[in-house]
Amino acid sequence: QVQLVESGGGLVQAGGSLRLSCAASGRTFSTYVMAWFRQAPGKEREFVAAISRFGGNTNYADSVKGRFTISRDNAKKTVYLQMNSLKPEDTAVYYCAADESGIYCSTSECSREARYEYWGQGTQVTVSS
Repeated sequence: QVQLVESGGGLVQAGGSLRLSCAASGRTFSTYVMAWFRQAPGKEREFVAAISRFGGNTNYADSVKGRFTISRDNAKKTVYLQMNSLKPEDTAVYYCAADESGIYCSTSECSREARYEYWGQGTQVTVSS
């Protein structure tokens, strides 16, 4: 099993940047495909980005491509989401998730919530206009 704890959320003005972190417990972090999702008020949770076990492959939702970057440090058992050029529509609770299959995915497959067995509690990101 793995436990995930997100941090780094907060309030930022439009155009600003934030870096989210997701720290994992357990000894097998490098076996997991990791992803970030987000849920805005009144909306369904949506896929943001995913990264393969050793970081060689990444996928992004079209809405964040070119602005957000997912990365991981397996030695620190942490996955990151660097968010630049933030927009008010990026306001949401951001969740990290872990897929224990370790099998990487296409964007459409990575975006399926059912792939991920483990979820963090979320961190709030608010972007003011």
